[in-house]
Amino acid sequence: MAEVQVKDSSGKGGKVRSKKQVPHVDLTPMVDLAFLLITFFMLVTTFNKPNVMDLGLPAKPKDPKQQPDTEIKLSNSISLIIGKDNKIFYHQQDQAGLNDQTLLETNFDREGIRQVVEQAKARAANKDLFTVIIKPTDDAIYKNFVDMLDEMAITKNERYGVTDVKPWELAIYKRKVGE
Repeated sequence: MAEVQVKDSSGKGGKVRSKKQVPHVDLTPMVDLAFLLITFFMLVTTFNKPNVMDLGLPAKPKDPKQQPDTEIKLSNSISLIIGKDNKIFYHQQDQAGLNDQTLLETNFDREGIRQVVEQAKARAANKDLFTVIIKPTDDAIYKNFVDMLDEMAITKNERYGVTDVKPWELAIYKRKVGE
C-alpha cells in the first residue's frame, strides 16, 4: 500500500528529513490463504474408517418354535473362562468332571491360549465341528474379550460362541482365584 509523506515545515530552514516509518505488512491475504488451505485439506482428506470385527451370527430360524440343535460334544469343544486381572481359564469337562485340578489357567500370549486352542483342536474328534466357547465373567474387562476374539481370527477358528458362565463353573472359578 502506498502512503503519502507530508513535509513538516517548522519554519526553520535547513535539511528536511523524512520520518522513518516502521514497515507494515498486510496479513489479510495470508489469512485468506490459510483458510483456503485448511478447507482444501479437509475436503480431500480421507478419514480413517473404524476397525470393525466381523462376527458371524447364526441365521434366524423361519419358524420361531423350531430351535436349532445347540448341543456341543465335549470332545469337539473347549470352554474358555475370561476372568479378572488378565487371567483366562480353560477346561473340556462337564459338571461332574470339573474341579480345581481340571480348571487350568493360561495367559493371552502365543504360548498361552493360542497353543491351548490349537492343541484342543488337534485332539478333537471332528475337527470341522470343533467349537470354542467363550465365557466372560463379570470381572473380565472388554480388552480381554476383544483379545480372545482376535485369537479366534488368528487361529482361524470359525466356530465359536459367547455365553454366560454356568453356576457350577463360576463356583470353581471363584475358588480358583481366591474369592
